[in-house]
Amino acid sequence: MSWIIAIIVGAVIGWLAGLIMKTEEQQGCILNIIIGIIGSALGKWIFGDLIGIGAAWKAGSFSFAGIIWGALGAIILIIILKALKVLK
Repeated sequence: MSWIIAIIVGAVIGWLAGLIMKTEEQQGCILNIIIGIIGSALGKWIFGDLIGIGAAWKAGSFSFAGIIWGALGAIILIIILKALKVLK
């Protein structure tokens, strides 16, 4: 059951990051989920483990803080993908 929640939250996070970065037209449902899940892990690692922000450990969870920190990680991932010219 937790993988279903991870897919749903990943889709929401990927969609939100796509709206903010203006890449939602290039991303489909599957890419939103992938960017959301990987971006959440990236956000948790950067903001929680490296920087040590307390609430960042919730990144990717089904909560307001989890979606915000996950979206920040997904935005960083989209910036990296744009720099590598994977996304336009």
